[in-house]
This record gives sequence, structure tokens and C-alpha cells, in this order.
Amino acid sequence: MQQDELLAQIQKGQAPLIIDVRSSFEYQASHVPGAIHIPFWTAFTTDKLDSYKKTEPVVLYCEHGPRAGIAKLAISLSGFENISYLAGHMTAWKKAGLPVDK
Repeated sequence: MQQDELLAQIQKGQAPLIIDVRSSFEYQASHVPGAIHIPFWTAFTTDKLDSYKKTEPVVLYCEHGPRAGIAKLAISLSGFENISYLAGHMTAWKKAGLPVDK
């Protein structure tokens, strides 16, 4: 998903499920507004997604991309069907000067 598209959805209150798969330190330093934190290494065993519909759109990101790939595999194995990556991940989001939560 493109950054401007996600930001527009966030601002309208219509954001998909946004998952930050980076470390706790990275997440606490800054994250996309509304993102939940599921470190990639816990994605295979987490119960944080149990309350979400499997058909709900999901946007994953890490800092550059590799960790999000691992998390996508885990989340797809748990039954989620509509998973995309944030274009450019957090590196591009911050470089573009887009808003972050801390």
C-alpha cells in the first residue's frame, strides 16, 4: 500500500489493520499512527490477532522489508487473506516526514 493512501485512510478513520513488526525499541521510538505491535519473531505464536476478521485488510511494515516478509508468512498461515506491505516501510514513511506516534 502506498504511503499517501494509508495516511488518507488513517485520517478518515478508515485505516486497515496496521502491524509494525519491528523491535519494541523501534516501535516505541516511532510508529505509523494506529499501528499495533507484533514483533516478527512472535508472529507465528501471537494471539493478538484473534479478535480481527481474517478477511480484514492488513498492512505490514518493518524498517526496510525483510522482517515484514517473515511476518507475512506467519499471518497468512493463520488465515489472513488480504495482506500488503507499506511501500518503502518505515524508512520511507519517516523520510517523507509523515506523522508518527510515540
